Amino acid sequence: MDFTIRAANLDDCKDIARMIVELAEYEKLAEHVKVTQKDLEQDGFSKNPFFHGIIAEVPEQHKTKEGHTKIGYALYFYSYSSWSGRAIYMEDLYVMPEFRGKGVGKALMSKVAQLALAAGCHQLNFTVLDWNKPSMDFYLSQGCFDITATMGYHCMRCEGEALEHLAQP
Repeated sequence: MDFTIRAANLDDCKDIARMIVELAEYEKLAEHVKVTQKDLEQDGFSKNPFFHGIIAEVPEQHKTKEGHTKIGYALYFYSYSSWSGRAIYMEDLYVMPEFRGKGVGKALMSKVAQLALAAGCHQLNFTVLDWNKPSMDFYLSQGCFDITATMGYHCMRCEGEALEHLAQP
């Protein structure tokens, strides 16, 4: 299938916001999406961006029945491991259902890995839901491993009132 992978730009935020909702619906977590197109524009394309993104795009003749040519994305940011140094965190990897199994997801993840290596990173980190066997199988087939199973780490979060409480001196 014919597609291209390129850096996301400000004009992609509407489609990224659409696909974030699609991903959240797939993950059965749509009620948790709070980010808006405006948030994406500000947070990803300001002077000091909080994230970077890449887009998978098909030619006009392969657009969806809804008219979309942007059919996948990955969001990532740089982080740091106190054990191994520079790292990259892939927040999202998403391909619209009708385009899955055609190499788009692998191409997006490969591009994130290329960007990581170009920046001197030693790790690519991300999370996957425990019930999402197709994604887990895909990641394992790419040479990734489950750090919860092998090292015992769990991904933790503090948000909302608990975050505000924690921030009190």
